Amino acid sequence: MRVDHIAIAVNNAETALGNYKKILRIDKIETESVPNEKVKVVMMNLQDTRIELLEPTSDDSPISKFLKDRGEGIHHIAITADEIETDVNLAKDNGMRFLGELRTGSYGRKITFIHPKSLNGVLVEFCQAPPTQ
Repeated sequence: MRVDHIAIAVNNAETALGNYKKILRIDKIETESVPNEKVKVVMMNLQDTRIELLEPTSDDSPISKFLKDRGEGIHHIAITADEIETDVNLAKDNGMRFLGELRTGSYGRKITFIHPKSLNGVLVEFCQAPPTQ
């Protein structure tokens, strides 16, 4: 397992991207809308990690609620899971609580989130890339 990305909730992804471009050497930028999560994703690929900007696309988006409650800032840390079902089951066996079930997130990845109360107040996402064809 390794850190896949750090996600930051923002009010406006384009404005935030402009700020990050001022200080980071970004190798590649990818943008995607994820309707089932009600979010616009801007992924900044850096040399050895990625930073994800999350902008709500609806007032009832979980990101919209996060912004109203806490303001802009770090939303979650994502961990790459090689065998996500196995990793989820191991975490559950060790008392971790999850927010929802496995589902499809950005870029066709399988994702799920460990409740922050299980990990010292930090929301952690497990994500697994779809198999290459």
